[in-house]
Amino acid sequence: MLPSLTEFDYHQRLAATPGPALVLFSSPDCGACRVAERLLSHALAGRVTCYKVDVQQATALARAFDLFHLPALFLYRDGHFHAALRSELTAEALRAALDAALASPPQEEP
Repeated sequence: MLPSLTEFDYHQRLAATPGPALVLFSSPDCGACRVAERLLSHALAGRVTCYKVDVQQATALARAFDLFHLPALFLYRDGHFHAALRSELTAEALRAALDAALASPPQEEP
C-alpha cells in the first residue's frame, strides 16, 4: 500500500521528498487504480518514491489538477512538478515512461 497524501500535506511532503516522486491519483471504486497501485508498489520500488491521493477524500486537489480520468500519475523531482506520466499499466511501460519523463525538461504544473 502506498503512503497517502491529502490536501493538507500534499505540497509539503513532496517538497520534503528528495529525488523523483510519483503521485497516483485514484479512487477506491476504480479497478484500474487498484492495479496501478499494486504495480507502482512493485515495479518502481527503489527507483522513485510513490504516493497516492484518494480523490474522494481530497476533492480540492482533484479539482485543482482538473482530473477527469483515473488513474492519473504526476511526476515530481525534488518537490517540483516535472510531468504528467501517461503509460500503459505494465511494469515495462511504466519504467520506460518514467525514464523518458525524467530525461525530458520539466513541465508546468497543471
